[in-house]
Amino acid sequence: MSGEGLLEIQPIELKFPFELKKQSSCSMQLTNKTDQFVAFKVKTTNPKKYCVRPNTGIVLPGSVCDVTVTMQAQKDAPPDMQCKDKFLLQSVVAEYGATVKDITPELFNKEPGKVVDEFKLRVVYIPVNPPSPVPEESEEGTSPRSSTLENGAQSLSMFDSVSRSYEEPLKEKSSEELTVISRLTEEKTYAIQQNQKLRQELELLRKERSKHHGGFSFTFLVLVGLLGVLIGYIIKKT
Repeated sequence: MSGEGLLEIQPIELKFPFELKKQSSCSMQLTNKTDQFVAFKVKTTNPKKYCVRPNTGIVLPGSVCDVTVTMQAQKDAPPDMQCKDKFLLQSVVAEYGATVKDITPELFNKEPGKVVDEFKLRVVYIPVNPPSPVPEESEEGTSPRSSTLENGAQSLSMFDSVSRSYEEPLKEKSSEELTVISRLTEEKTYAIQQNQKLRQELELLRKERSKHHGGFSFTFLVLVGLLGVLIGYIIKKT
């Protein structure tokens, strides 16, 4: 706030929310704490870029005048968001009862015995969408890259856990298969033993048949049939 001079100015900086390709506005208040009529005029170093309403006026004694400054839409942002534009507010005592129509450019000419107050205002841009801060190293010296690697390691750990959860049913199924194979192997071994036993009995029957030169007995036929059944069973299980 500027309390010096004929007018009290608030604020002392023109702060514009800056967003590309969009207009932006800010306002300032001019307070006349004197008992005189005060005329004012607003100038800028870049008149094509800004629109000031009102740019001239009369502030009555003890009253306040609001001034709105509009910045035209900008296609490019200045380097580091620093603006070099300036505004100049001139104020001078006017005749009692003066109106806006009485304001002329010559009213603000500096002459001997005439006081013309001047106050400069600078322009400040406020980013609407400020960039996100760059991750800094932690107190332990952890860099953003190491944090990324740690996150990747955690993801791999989670993937391994999920993979193990899917592999467990497969392991159980393999155990069941091993049990079945073991049982079939035992049955096959038993069948082979029975086959060998029947072969031995068959050999004995052949010897007896060769001694008596007789035909095949009923027992011999039964044994041959059982032998065929066992061999078929072994082939099927295998």
